[in-house]
Amino acid sequence: MWTQPQVADRQVYAPADVFAAGERNHHISNTAYPIAHDQTWGPYRVRDRGRHRELVAQAFAGEQPICLYAHIPFCEKRCSFCEYTVVNREESKQTLPYMQRLEQELNAYGDLLGPRKVAGFDIGGGTPSFVPAEQIESLLRAVRQRFELAQGRRISIETTPKIAADEPEKLLAYRAMGIERISMGIQVIQPDLLRILNRDSNGIEHHFRALENIRRAGFDDFNVDLMYGFANQSLESWQATVEHALALNPEAITLYRMRYKLTRISDQADQVTLEQVRVLSRWAKQRLKAAGYLSNPGKNTYCRVEGDSGTSDYIRHRVVQGMPYLGLGLGAQTFTATTISYNDGAVGKNLMPYFRSVDAGLLPLQDFYQLPLVHMMAKMICVSFYFGEVNRAAFKRKFGLPLEAAYGPEIDFAVGEGLMQWNDACLSMTSRGEDHFSGLCALFHAPSVKGYLLDYQGDMSKHRRLALKVG
Repeated sequence: MWTQPQVADRQVYAPADVFAAGERNHHISNTAYPIAHDQTWGPYRVRDRGRHRELVAQAFAGEQPICLYAHIPFCEKRCSFCEYTVVNREESKQTLPYMQRLEQELNAYGDLLGPRKVAGFDIGGGTPSFVPAEQIESLLRAVRQRFELAQGRRISIETTPKIAADEPEKLLAYRAMGIERISMGIQVIQPDLLRILNRDSNGIEHHFRALENIRRAGFDDFNVDLMYGFANQSLESWQATVEHALALNPEAITLYRMRYKLTRISDQADQVTLEQVRVLSRWAKQRLKAAGYLSNPGKNTYCRVEGDSGTSDYIRHRVVQGMPYLGLGLGAQTFTATTISYNDGAVGKNLMPYFRSVDAGLLPLQDFYQLPLVHMMAKMICVSFYFGEVNRAAFKRKFGLPLEAAYGPEIDFAVGEGLMQWNDACLSMTSRGEDHFSGLCALFHAPSVKGYLLDYQGDMSKHRRLALKVG
C-alpha cells in the first residue's frame, strides 16, 4: 500500500540523540513537516505529471468523509513573518481570474472523485476576506453543488482587523451565505514590532471596531490569532498583547510560535533562544487559564467554550483523526493515507503556473509524493501535536498498527523522561513535555528527517534567500 522506504528512511537513531537535535534546532523542528523536502522527500516524488490524475483517484478511493481547504493567496501586504503562499501586490489585482480558476479546479476534482461528504471546510490564505464577498459566495455555491457538506459542520474563514473594521458588509454577507466561524489575525500589538513585521496597517486602532462588526454580523464562533517568539519581543509587550486579546472576549485564542524558515526575517532566528520562547509560552498559558481559556499541554488553541476544541471542524478532523483533506488553490496541500501533494505556485508564489495548468485541464499539482509509511505516520503525528496528543484509535485505524508498535523506543524515552503519558484515548504531552515541544516532534520524524536534524548546523540564511526570491 505504501511506497517502500529508501535507505535513508531505514536508519535507526537513538531517541536521546534525536531529541537533543530537535531541541538544538528548535526553529525548524516543529509541526511543519517535513524538513528539507528536496532531500528527505525527493526520492518519492512522482515526476510524470501524466500519472497524477490516476494516482489521485487511487489515493482517495474509499476515503469518506474528507476535509476541504480553499486557499486565497491575496493580502493587503505581505507580512515579514509569512511563510505561506501569498502573491505580490501586482498579482493581487487578479482576484476574479483566480477565483474562476479555483472553481474550475474544484469542478475537476468533483468529476474525478465524485460526490464526497465533507466533514470540515476552511477558506484560508493569505487573506480570503481580501476578495469581494460575491466571489466567496460563488465558491461556496460550487462546493455545495459538487460535494455534500456534513450536517452540523461549521465553515470557517479568515480576516484581518482592518478589513473587519472597514468592510462590515463582507461579514454580514459571510453569515448570510452560511459561514459560521471567523478567525482574525492580531499577532502582536507592539507598534515598533508591527512596523518591522510590515503589519502596521493592522494596528490596535482597528480591533474593537472589527469586534463590533463581527458580533453585529452574528458570529458567535470567533477566534483571535497571536504570535510570539520574535526578536525584540519583550515579555511585557507579549503580556500586553495577550491582555488585549482577552479584552476582545473571543471564544478562542490561538497562539502561534514564530517559525523562521522561509520568511523574510529568518536571519533573526539566532536572536531568539529556546528559553525566551518558553517564558512567553508559559506566561500566556497561565494567564489564559486564569481567564477561563483552557487547553491541554501542547495544544495551541485555548477555548472558553466547554466541550469545544476552539478550532474549525477542518482542523479538528485533521488533527484528531488524521482525516484526508483536499487542498484547492495556489500552493495548496492535499493529504491522503499514502500521498501528499502541493499545487502549482507553492515555490514561486505566483499565479501563472497555476493558471496554465487549470487552463490546460490538468490537476494543478506541482509536487506529488507517494510516501512510505514512516513519513505518513510522522506527518499525522506532527499535525496531531497541534493538540498536544495523538489519538490511539485513529492512528491504528489509519495505519493498521498500534502507536506503541510503531514508535516503541521513542515512546519509552518520552514517557521515561516525563515528557508524555498514556491515557485511555491518547498519548499526550505533559507540562514538562510542552516545554520540550521541538525535541518531542523530532522523536516522531521519519529517519531521513532525523538524520537531517542530527547533521544540521543551524544556518537559516538559505531559508531567507529563498523567501526573498519568491516573495
